[in-house]
Amino acid sequence: MILTDLPRRTPAIVESVDDHGPQDSIARRLRELGFVNGEEVEIVAKGPLGAEPLLVQVGFTRFALRRSEAARIRLRNGAAE
Repeated sequence: MILTDLPRRTPAIVESVDDHGPQDSIARRLRELGFVNGEEVEIVAKGPLGAEPLLVQVGFTRFALRRSEAARIRLRNGAAE
């Protein structure tokens, strides 16, 4: 599953961030923000027009992401234990 498919307020676990090339600055930045294997993530809210941006919480921090950025984040089912 990818982050854009996750229902609001449903916790999931980050599995990976997809790279679109060898020097993918967006994927690198997402990892720097905390979207790394094993981190709990959830969608807190969606914007009014086309559900963009997405307000995403990873750990205790919230970020606004474009749908195209969120689509790079792959998830495992289930919350952290």
